Amino acid sequence: MTETAAKNTGGRTVVANFSMSLDGYVTGPGGAGDMSWVARHAVSDQARDVLTQIVNGGTTALLGRRNYEGFRGYWPAVGRDENADPRDRAYGQWLDQVEKVVFSTTLTGTDWSGARIVSGDPAEVVRELRGRDGGDIVVQNSLSLIRALLAVDEIDRITMVLCPELSGGGIRMFDQGFPSTSWSLTNVTSTDTGALVLVYDRLREAAGAR
Repeated sequence: MTETAAKNTGGRTVVANFSMSLDGYVTGPGGAGDMSWVARHAVSDQARDVLTQIVNGGTTALLGRRNYEGFRGYWPAVGRDENADPRDRAYGQWLDQVEKVVFSTTLTGTDWSGARIVSGDPAEVVRELRGRDGGDIVVQNSLSLIRALLAVDEIDRITMVLCPELSGGGIRMFDQGFPSTSWSLTNVTSTDTGALVLVYDRLREAAGAR
């Protein structure tokens, strides 16, 4: 017997959100900041609906240093922009207000409301968060965090925007070294740009099953 999504310990679901090219890259050949191939897919109605799902379900956001710096400089302003798409604006407001755990060994402090800096093991932090009341724990586009949590089987759901692009190089999401795990495709949506929004839930043995 199996169950999907949240672990038996605690009731919170750890969700990894990211975009990936057909050839398996999450960046372009220019390195971590090369995301030009994602841009047109990120603004489709269906991709923006993913932001709504995050806002409705998430109560904690996990960010690496790079994403923290980028998000801090961009999303709060979007949340205040009356001309922004309502879904973008709602996500900007959510991110500005939600509990944010930022993983960094170089940052010493933050002025972003609701944010705290941690330098510990991501898996230990997630296990501690699972023990608290709350909604989804969302890892938003942070490659290093997603890979670290996949390596110790602490991701319950993957929401992936599979873009119809061949990046031709860059950083791959999946590489050798991950444990063997099973996943169930629980939702798939085709977007106006030809991308697919794929939602996979982790299949786990139910408590007490043999």
